[in-house]
Amino acid sequence: MLIGYMRPFQEDPKCEIQHKSLTKINCQTIFAEEHSSAKKRVQLKHMLDNLNQEDKIIVYKLFTIADSTRHLVELLDLIAKKGAHLQSISEGIDTSKTSGYAFNEIVKHLLEFQSDMISEKTKKGLLEAKQKGVVPGRPRKPDENVNRAIIMYQSKKYSLAEIKKETGISKSTLYRYLEN
Repeated sequence: MLIGYMRPFQEDPKCEIQHKSLTKINCQTIFAEEHSSAKKRVQLKHMLDNLNQEDKIIVYKLFTIADSTRHLVELLDLIAKKGAHLQSISEGIDTSKTSGYAFNEIVKHLLEFQSDMISEKTKKGLLEAKQKGVVPGRPRKPDENVNRAIIMYQSKKYSLAEIKKETGISKSTLYRYLEN
């Protein structure tokens, strides 16, 4: 069965373009969200829950059904587990076609690539910051406060609450300094 799925987006707020494309392909059923939000996608859940083997979900654009690359991978896996397929009209993608490299695999590689790029940029940024003398993480407490807190703690005359009030050093920070 051909199943259409629509969700409003900036260029098609009333889903008119999507509806025209999905009816042209002869979708037997069309699920339409009432909003563009990623939250509470009732129609998507209902469609996926009732998906049968050899059904094909047809969307106008991939971002209609998925909110991120990771979400797309999850949806493709779920659809494949049910023995169904996904087709995107604008991107010319059809997972029912077996010729060439499987789209599901391409998306998984893109997700890995995206993660690797973010990780690499983060590492590069941290290295550049370090070379400029910027210390990453939470700013350290001034040494005089730490030393004063340690002395107060070791004197056993002050409670942890009093030490914190006086020096600004929390219990966990104090214990971390005491361990070292």
